[in-house]
Parts: sequence; structure tokens; C-alpha cells
Amino acid sequence: WHQYQVILLRDQTLDEDAQVRFAETFGPPARSTSGRTFKGVKNPAVMLVSNIREDGKPIGALPDGEMHFHTDQCHQVTPAAATMLYAIEIPSKGGNTLFANAYKAYETLPDDIKQQLAGRRAFNAYTTDTTTRSADYEGSGSSYWHPAVRTHPATKRKALYVNRLMTREIEGLPREQSDALLQTLFDHQEQPQFVYEHVWRPGDILMWDNRCTLHARTDFSAGERRLL
Repeated sequence: WHQYQVILLRDQTLDEDAQVRFAETFGPPARSTSGRTFKGVKNPAVMLVSNIREDGKPIGALPDGEMHFHTDQCHQVTPAAATMLYAIEIPSKGGNTLFANAYKAYETLPDDIKQQLAGRRAFNAYTTDTTTRSADYEGSGSSYWHPAVRTHPATKRKALYVNRLMTREIEGLPREQSDALLQTLFDHQEQPQFVYEHVWRPGDILMWDNRCTLHARTDFSAGERRLL
């Protein structure tokens, strides 16, 4: 937990009601932002992440392949403080979740970049069910400006609050300069020394702090089922 702000529980068997009750011990659950309803799911705070298909359509959101680093709901006015993910079916290889420490990413930035970011906001935009960065975000369903460097309300530590999947520009900079700075920030925060890779097994529950942690997903075979 101290390095990556992630809690792991192994070998759990929880139905939907038990999952929600567990989440509620940490705070009131937010509604899923996928914009979808899921067959058999009763609580609007619960979403399925799955590549399983019925009648040719995925039963869950974000079904296939790699997913770039991001923080959940950074495109909303009030992002989720934490996210919980519970593994039910896992492919034999891949589909791992990567966690990056946003505290360390900020603290190790060169001073000149820290000065460029000081007081500036970053624009985050979400396009429905996307897993990799899209060049076209003009029609995004949800977007919001947040500080590029976020101070955690509990720890008071500064964390780099930009991400490859959804952060589009840095406030007050020419577009070319903003794009170059963002690319530098993305490459910096995704360095292996800041990242923990979790290899899932059924019954795992992970909960992480979105205010200081990014996460991503590795690729996996479309021929194997995945359900979380």
C-alpha cells in the first residue's frame, strides 16, 4: 500500500450486494460512468468489464486489449476517490493491471517542468468505451479541467494529475508546446520504477486511490474470457 496506494485481498467470493457493502465501508459509491446498463447488475455503482459476448455484443464495458494509463473519472467535476475491481474470470496470460505512483512521478520531475506546471490546469476528455488514446475528442461525452498537479486532501502530498488516455492539453500553453510537455510527462510517469504490475487470479479484489495512482491494462487474447 505505501508504495502504490493499492489494497489487495485474495481468494474472495462476493456477490454483488457484498461487493457494494464492502465498498461502502470506504465511502458512498458513485454511479458507473460507462453510460450503460449491464444484464443482471442491479446496483448503478457496479459495472462489468468484460470481453464476453452474447449475440455478438460484449456484456461489459472496455472489452478488448490494451488500455492506456489513466485515473478514473478525471473527466468529471468530482472524480472518484477510489476504485475497486473484483476478478471473476481471468485469461491465462495478459490483461494485467499496471499501477503508477503519481506522487513519485511528480517528486522526480525536473524543477523547470515543475515550474511550468505550477498553477496550471489540464484538460481531460472521455470518449465512450475507448481504451487507447484517440486523436479525436471533440465529441467527447464528458470533459473537465483539473490541476495538472493535485494536492491529496488527506496526505497533503503533491501528485502529477495527467494521463495518456484522457489528458488533452495544458492550460495557457501554445498547442505545440502543450503537446510536447504532455508527451514528456506521460513518458516520465510510466517509467518502470514507478509501476507495479498486478497479475490477476480469480477472487482477487483490488482497491486503489485515484487521487495519487494511475492504472493501465496490458493486452490479452480475444479468444479467452475476461470478466471483472
